[in-house]
Amino acid sequence: MNENTAQSHARTQRATEGWAFLVESIRNHRTVGSIAPSSKSLANLLTDPLLERAPRSSNVLEVGAGTGSVTRVLLPRMSRGSRLDIVEANAHFAAHLRRLVSGHPNLLEKQEQVRVHNTFVEQLSTDRRYDVIVSGLPFSNFSPGQVGDIMGRYLELLRPGGTLTYFSYCGSRWVRTFLTSRPEARRQRSVKDLLNQFHHQYAIGCWTVWGNLPPAQVWQLRRPIDAVNLPGSLTARLGISR
Repeated sequence: MNENTAQSHARTQRATEGWAFLVESIRNHRTVGSIAPSSKSLANLLTDPLLERAPRSSNVLEVGAGTGSVTRVLLPRMSRGSRLDIVEANAHFAAHLRRLVSGHPNLLEKQEQVRVHNTFVEQLSTDRRYDVIVSGLPFSNFSPGQVGDIMGRYLELLRPGGTLTYFSYCGSRWVRTFLTSRPEARRQRSVKDLLNQFHHQYAIGCWTVWGNLPPAQVWQLRRPIDAVNLPGSLTARLGISR
């Protein structure tokens, strides 16, 4: 395959995946929170903790991977000996991710180090602890109780000193506040307030990616090294209601 053919194939693949993403965003509001896959700039920022850990091997968890726009950036950044679990609740996306992994050139001899799980992260069965978690879940679609459960699960799965990255779309809460009902606006405010509590306790950085559709804000949180049993009582301690 020459360079022009490869570039044409890549453009066709991105267009196909973009259309599939749009269809699933309309079909399944629970698992898809956008109308377009994440941009390369956003994917780079979300996966930067892998570069910071190199050349050490890492256990990595990606949640809400969609069509794999972040996965493609994440895979080549993983050092030798690293392991990746990909959690995707949407069955169509999970099947696509399995095809992506099986055909990835960097994984021809180590596909056993990457696993795709078609489930919710709250239901993920694993005894593994992760150095890096990359989340693409649409928190703005969830109830405060669900967000609290997911964030608590992330902190439980992180090793002490481990890093969580996730993003939210700039301005989306304000748009929804003006265009939706009062109960929906209250839910949005409650989710935002809850995430702010996690930011206050665990955030180590926040960046804005203007070159994304729509622009996004990336948060980086870290589980304290001296924290042994964070979750369990975390939801009650933060006063989260369902």
